[in-house]
Amino acid sequence: MIRFHQIQFSLGLALTIFTQCHKQSETVTQEAIQKPNIIVILADDFGVGDIQAHYPENKIPTPYLDQLVSDGMSFTDAHSSSAVCSPTRYSLLTGRYAWRTALQEWVLACYEPPLIKPKRTTLPEMLQEHDYATALIGKWHLGWYWQGERESERIEKPNDLDNYQWDYTKPIAGGPTEHGFDYYFGTHVPNFPPFTFIENNQILIQPTSSYQYQENSDHVVMPRGFEGSPMAPDWKFEEILPELTQKAVGYIEQQSKSDQPFFLFFSMTSPHEPVVPGSQFAGKSGIAPIADFVMETDWSAGQIIEAVEQAGISENTLIIFTADNGHSHYTGWEDLIAAGHLPSGPFRGHKADIWEGGHRVPFVVKWPGKVEPGSSSNQLLCITDIFATCHQLISGQPLAMNQGEDSFSFMDLITGISSSSNRDHLVSHSVHGEFAFRQHGWKIVFALPEQNRNESRGKPAKVELYHLALDIAEAKDSVDHYPELEEELTGVLRKVVEQGSSRPGAVASNDVAVDFETIQLQRWAEEL
Repeated sequence: MIRFHQIQFSLGLALTIFTQCHKQSETVTQEAIQKPNIIVILADDFGVGDIQAHYPENKIPTPYLDQLVSDGMSFTDAHSSSAVCSPTRYSLLTGRYAWRTALQEWVLACYEPPLIKPKRTTLPEMLQEHDYATALIGKWHLGWYWQGERESERIEKPNDLDNYQWDYTKPIAGGPTEHGFDYYFGTHVPNFPPFTFIENNQILIQPTSSYQYQENSDHVVMPRGFEGSPMAPDWKFEEILPELTQKAVGYIEQQSKSDQPFFLFFSMTSPHEPVVPGSQFAGKSGIAPIADFVMETDWSAGQIIEAVEQAGISENTLIIFTADNGHSHYTGWEDLIAAGHLPSGPFRGHKADIWEGGHRVPFVVKWPGKVEPGSSSNQLLCITDIFATCHQLISGQPLAMNQGEDSFSFMDLITGISSSSNRDHLVSHSVHGEFAFRQHGWKIVFALPEQNRNESRGKPAKVELYHLALDIAEAKDSVDHYPELEEELTGVLRKVVEQGSSRPGAVASNDVAVDFETIQLQRWAEEL
C-alpha cells in the first residue's frame, strides 16, 4: 500500500499571526492587520495520488508541486465537496454544499444559467469588502445568461441547449464579474462550446469556425455530439493551459506593484479532458498523454508559485493548491495503472464516485513564516473550509449564519495554534447524486440500489457502512454488524441536511427539498 512519505505532524507550533495589539485605557484592541495576498490553485481532475512527494512510488514526476510540499503543509485527509466539477466550484466560492441548491446530480451543461444566486455572498465578494483586488483566471463552469434564440435555462437533457443559436457578440451576464471578481479570463469549460476565450463578460474571439470531431484522438475524449459546435478560428486545445498560465503570471506581476492585497483564483483546465499536452510535454512521461498532461499541470502550478517568488511577495502571500475531485477514469486510467501509477493512491474509486477516490484530494498550503515547511496534518478538511479560513484571516470574526454554511476555518491548523480541527464531519456527493457521511472514522454511504442512475430513480438508496480507520480501501461493508451506528450516523446527517448548515446551532435553509435516503427523480430539483 502506498503511503505518505515522511509525514510529520506540526504540534504546538508557536507562531504569531501577523496581528499587532496595543493597550489603550487598559484595554487591548486589535490594530490593522496586514492583509496577505491569497492564491488558490484548483487543478481539474487531479488525483490525491498525483503529487509524487506524497506518493513516491507513483510514476509521474511533479517537481514543482514536490517543492510546494517541502515548503508548506500537506493535509492528508482533505476532500472536495463533490466528485465532479461544478458542485465543487460552487462550494469553494460559497462555503456551502452544492446539493443544497437545485443541482442534484452531474454538472452544469453548456449554456445553462448561473448556479450561484445574486444574493449569495461569495468568497471574492467577501474579500472585496476588505479591499482586495480579485481575479479568476481559468475554468468557470458555474453558468451564464447567454443571449440567443431562447433563454439560458435549466433542462433535464444534458447539453441539449447546444442545438440552439446563440449571439456571441452580446455580453454574457451572471458570470464571474457579477459574483465578486474584478477580472476574469478563461474558458467556461474547455470541452464545452463555444470553444473560445472569454474576458470579463464578453467573448474575446468570435467562434466563427466549428469544431470537427477527431475520430482517432481517443486521448482527447471530446463528445462526438459537439461536432459542428461554434469554435474560434485556429482554436487549439493544447494552447489553453499555457495561455491561462501566462495570464495568471501576468496578473501576479501586475498586482505585486500595488499596495492593494489581491485574491487570485487560478482555476486550471488540466488534466481534465481534452487531454492535450503541449509540445514540450508530449511524450515526456513515457507512459501516456494523460501522464504528460499531469506533468504540464505541475509545470503550470509551478509558474504561479515561481511568479510570486520573483515578484518578491512570497512572505505576504498565502498559496493553496488543491483539486476539484479525483482523477478521471476515462482519460487513460488503465495506462497509468499498468505503469504502476495509482492516481487515487490506496483509496477506492476515482472521479465521479462516492468512494474516497472520488472526493479525497491533495491539499497543500504555503505561507512563509506562518506555515511550517514540510509539515502535515491528518485533520479532516473540506474545500468549503477555504471560505471561513479566509474570513478569519482578514476579519478575525466568525461567519454570519447565512454565509459559508458548511465552512470551518483551518487557520489555527496551518499556523500551529492548534493541532485539532473544528470540523468533525463531512458530507460527500457523487456525480449520480449519492450521499456519504463521515464522522469519527466511520463513513456511511447511500448508494445507487441498481446498476445505473436511471434505474435507481425514486428508489431507496442502498446503505453501506465502512470503518475508514481500519478499512481505508472501503472493501468491507459493515452495515449489518452495526445497526445502531447506522441509525446514529443517519440521524446526524439528517440534522445537517435539515438545518441547512453544518455548523452547530446554525439555522439556515436549503433551496430545495433534499432526501439523501432516496435517489432523486431529476437532475434539477424544484426550488422551494
